[in-house]
Amino acid sequence: MSRKEWESLCDGCARCCLIKLEDDESGELYTTAVACRYLEFNSCRCSVYTERTRLVPDCVQITRENIDGLYFMPQSCAYRLLAEGRPLPEWHPLLSGDDETVRQSGIAVCSFAISEEELTSAEDLEAYIIG
Repeated sequence: MSRKEWESLCDGCARCCLIKLEDDESGELYTTAVACRYLEFNSCRCSVYTERTRLVPDCVQITRENIDGLYFMPQSCAYRLLAEGRPLPEWHPLLSGDDETVRQSGIAVCSFAISEEELTSAEDLEAYIIG
């Protein structure tokens, strides 16, 4: 699979852009409805995609080599689905031929998330836990 083909697997849901919190004691991971400051809400894509891992050190670059270990990726993530041998959902743009089907399905976070820039402090994150 070429790099372009690999990148086309991203459906643009931006669920990986939601900030996650990890309980220090239990290791449990909590997803918030707060998105990275670089998420462009109109397109539901990263506004600094090529520089994201430099600007956000804990932003993960998803590769064929590391996808199996990225347990925090959403269940609906195409990278994860393919790594687990499961099919893409019918709303995925590669199947539907339309990027809007991600939003129409309700899977895209841009319809409900807020930017981390809207928070007054990091402690506010706990109020936005969604799962």
